[in-house]
Amino acid sequence: MRHRRGARPATANPQPPTQPSHPHRIAIIGGGPGGLYAAALLKRLDPSREITVWERNAPDDTFGFGVVLSDETLGGIEHADPVVHEALQAHFTRWDDIDIVHRNTRHTSGGHGFAALGRRRLLQILHDRCRALGVELRFGTEAPYPAWLCEAYDLVIAADGVHSATREAYAEVFRPTVETHRCRYIWLAADFAFDAFRFEIAETEHGVMQLHGYPYARPSPDHRPSTRPSGPQDQVGASTVIVEMREEVWRAAGLDRTDERESVERCAKLFADALGGRPLRSNNSTWTTFRTIVNERWSHDNLVLLGDAAHTAHFSIGSGTKLAVEDALALAACLEEQPDLERALTAYEQERRPVVASTQRAARASLEWFENIGLHLAQPSRQFAFNLLTRSRRVTHDNLRLRDAHFTGAVEREFGCPPGTPPMFTPFRLRGLTLRNRVVVSPMDMYSATDGVPGDFHLVHLGSRALGGAGLVMTEMVCVSPEGRITPGCAGLWNFRQADAWRRTVTFVHERAPGTAIGVQLGHSGRKGSTKLMWEGIDEPLDADNWPLTAASPIPHKPGGQTPREVSRAQLTDIREQFTSAATRAARCGFDLLELHCAHGYLLSGFLSPLTNRRTDRYGGSLDHRLRFPLEVFDAVRSVWPEERPMTVRISATDWADGGTTAEDAVEIARAFAAHGADAIDVSTGQVVADEHPEYGRSYQTPYADRIRHEAGVPVIAVGAISSWDDVNSLILAGRTDLCALGRPHLYDPHWTLHAAAEQGYEGPGVVWPAPYRAGSRRPNTGRTDAPKPRLTLGG
Repeated sequence: MRHRRGARPATANPQPPTQPSHPHRIAIIGGGPGGLYAAALLKRLDPSREITVWERNAPDDTFGFGVVLSDETLGGIEHADPVVHEALQAHFTRWDDIDIVHRNTRHTSGGHGFAALGRRRLLQILHDRCRALGVELRFGTEAPYPAWLCEAYDLVIAADGVHSATREAYAEVFRPTVETHRCRYIWLAADFAFDAFRFEIAETEHGVMQLHGYPYARPSPDHRPSTRPSGPQDQVGASTVIVEMREEVWRAAGLDRTDERESVERCAKLFADALGGRPLRSNNSTWTTFRTIVNERWSHDNLVLLGDAAHTAHFSIGSGTKLAVEDALALAACLEEQPDLERALTAYEQERRPVVASTQRAARASLEWFENIGLHLAQPSRQFAFNLLTRSRRVTHDNLRLRDAHFTGAVEREFGCPPGTPPMFTPFRLRGLTLRNRVVVSPMDMYSATDGVPGDFHLVHLGSRALGGAGLVMTEMVCVSPEGRITPGCAGLWNFRQADAWRRTVTFVHERAPGTAIGVQLGHSGRKGSTKLMWEGIDEPLDADNWPLTAASPIPHKPGGQTPREVSRAQLTDIREQFTSAATRAARCGFDLLELHCAHGYLLSGFLSPLTNRRTDRYGGSLDHRLRFPLEVFDAVRSVWPEERPMTVRISATDWADGGTTAEDAVEIARAFAAHGADAIDVSTGQVVADEHPEYGRSYQTPYADRIRHEAGVPVIAVGAISSWDDVNSLILAGRTDLCALGRPHLYDPHWTLHAAAEQGYEGPGVVWPAPYRAGSRRPNTGRTDAPKPRLTLGG
């Protein structure tokens, strides 16, 4: 669940002291890696600074066991503080492999390159560095209240973690949002070193449980006692072990009723094979739920948040310590570069916020994949492993192939890719139509028709994208009646003049781009009609010549918009007949596929969503009743559409609004249309209500398609911020979708698919260059680009 934290008032809203260009007296709340590293950097930059770190725990208290750092982060540390980097290097455990155990089958993928060390060791290194530089460390001491610190110090850095009391004290300023997720997990350790990063899945009578494990200390040579001041685990090696499962599984297994000792023993028994029968150990370990924290602001006057106090990202992508250390690097650099504290803190936030947002999106994708791991268990084990590896969308088909060509090639062969054929160029069959590749040009409204008649613009627009190599090119939403238009520029199929114009485009595609299919999307605007052209004001009512609107219920799309009339029973019959008449014309035009538009708040979508359907008759109320009219329209269209030609349905899988369509509803909607004969579901989201709150990001709608594909058992088309051929290959090979629809990339490059083939060196039946274009089938040479310079470089 997600909620806004309520504000607790600070004792006063303190007025900070006069802010010098480079703060001299600095207070740091929290002695974790981020706070300690910030202290060391700032003291090294200016040895005259007075820096005090408050840590309420003892120096050797730590929670969690191993810490993973990326090469990118280590590079930043090396340039900023070679002493710390050298100390870290001496203690790192490095490995390249990831092992994934699924239904007693282990698959190993190599070339990943991890580095880890014990969290206690990391803290010792940072303690030593801070002391050597003259930072005052106060352990076992609660920091004074932040309001007092802000008055007494030039700069206060709150690095007090996920449960930050500082953030809570200034909640009115930072405006944190905290989202609690669905899984329970416990952080443990084993006194031996795994050979690789290990994921293991246990399917129990209570549900699915998973282990995340990785080594963080290798055995000392010959197990001789180590001279390093650490625990006995260094002599025999050590690994972090995290056990995770859905809340309901945790409760069904009775783990909500176990104490720490019993939980540890149960986990060791559950994953005895992975552990080789060895025990696990804990350190005040408890079952907890992960919380994603986002703050609207990270600084206030001379107070700034750092690390988990400012943001969290799920442990499954190993990012917490990494982000905190990178925060410290950026904050120190900005304090050096900017002329005053205010601009330094603004620059710090501007630099780090997009990086953190990107990491949080990847972490969310990973977190949600594990929350819904049960969807993928039936996959072949090697494809399951590929799916897991690419879950965050940061590891992709292309870079996984570079890391481990043998593993990726094996996944491709099992999928059915002919030698040298990327997944996107494998064929896919829908009813009597075989698409030569998995790329779809997504429906995109052009608002360029006159009286609903498509003209030369549509011929060039769709024809050029058909020549560009996509397996399927879709028209924009083609309206079934004049009053069903969104704007005066929308195309239609309510008369024969429009049909003749569409036939011209279809004929061009079939004759000049043989092998490319063309589909028509039929829809009715409902309450979102009678608006201006997109570039004149999207969803804004016309200034004149408005036409009356009809919808499931008399609710305007946005404040100030036209209120539609509730569709009467007689009008339902008329609208159904308008769809069948348009479908009949579309069939005569020669379209290869028909898609029924039941998404984005248009008429049929308006019946599906509880936010837009308030009817009290047989077409309103429960989901079964809200589905009734869209299914009646589907059945009527299917009855006149040629049997051998496929029909798809586009839906909004979530309204991105409280009380609207949920992901669970979307699965039921997809099941219903599939039961009535839909050959695939085109899975979009949102645009149903004006006050939606989408969670944008790379291929952000794909998880909804993935869920529908696996739960409803129907082919799906994924759409939404899929922008690269690498994304398409990754999603197809992982089994998250069957087809990928791309809109904006095809606006940028009509020949996107041809260029994707050229860039991958592919020549085969999955894409064919038109004869006049073959001379351009080789990728042009490009100039080199230089990597960015290190963020903060200090002399040795």
